[in-house]
Amino acid sequence: MRILLVAGGWSTEREISLKGAAAVAKTLSERGHRVTLFDLSEGFDRLMALAEEHDVAFLNLHGQPGEDGLVQALLEHAGCPYQGAGPVGSFLALNKAATKTLYRRAGIQTADWEFLPTRPVEGWKSSMPFPLFVKSNTGGSSIDLFRVTDEAELQNALDTLFEHRQEVLIEPLITGQELTCGVLGMPGEEKALPPVLIVPKREFFDFHDKYAADGAAEICPAPLPDEVIERVKAAAVAAHRCLGLAGYSRTDFRLREDGEIFALETNTLPGMTAASLIPKEAAAEGMAFAELLETLLEYAIRLHAKG
Repeated sequence: MRILLVAGGWSTEREISLKGAAAVAKTLSERGHRVTLFDLSEGFDRLMALAEEHDVAFLNLHGQPGEDGLVQALLEHAGCPYQGAGPVGSFLALNKAATKTLYRRAGIQTADWEFLPTRPVEGWKSSMPFPLFVKSNTGGSSIDLFRVTDEAELQNALDTLFEHRQEVLIEPLITGQELTCGVLGMPGEEKALPPVLIVPKREFFDFHDKYAADGAAEICPAPLPDEVIERVKAAAVAAHRCLGLAGYSRTDFRLREDGEIFALETNTLPGMTAASLIPKEAAAEGMAFAELLETLLEYAIRLHAKG
């Protein structure tokens, strides 16, 4: 097939996107496909024309644009299939406050939160007890993620995020283990992959722990009781469906010390190197990286045919 591999862009996760795209391009080319790697920041206005010249697009974008649904909407106008969630599901999943609202409506347990679209008035204080996590409402890759233990640290975190023109989400610390679980399949046929247990080597799973060679240990399948694994899988599928996603996704969880599971966020364009989390989960099911990529492309074409 003629595959348009869209990567790069201008988000804070640009370099992660390009690194993953190199692995995808190499693998798909070795499978006999003709792959055009297109950096979205180098001629955004050419996207639709290029899409019309290809059979399918593979999106390896992280952050905005890409996970916000913009590129997906343009590709639909160009009549070009692409893997993963459509514009609406992408937009909802990127916005953590919207995601958590939909989790709650679907009966999926998630931590309390405070959403600050703009800087609060002087003297504002969080209604939740310290320690707190402060993050971008639409960011990813654990960039600008802060663990704060007092008012001074909270204000410093808010200053940094608002200086970067970010919306802010604040959540309480949930003591326990970090898990992530992928979902794969056509709508109505989704199946959860084996969850991964993430064991940070630092205070929490930050950008360094996520991407550095000496970062967190990622154990797949997670060495947890079958009953816990099944609850995580069920929650991952429920999260995927309540956001209206398609093809694949990956939801992050905290497993509290008392066994309660809390959904944190859902990623619609998960990392795609052979060492990334979704490929690790697929490998635990006996699916090689190349087979996973081919499966996602197959879903893209089938979804496009359904309209």
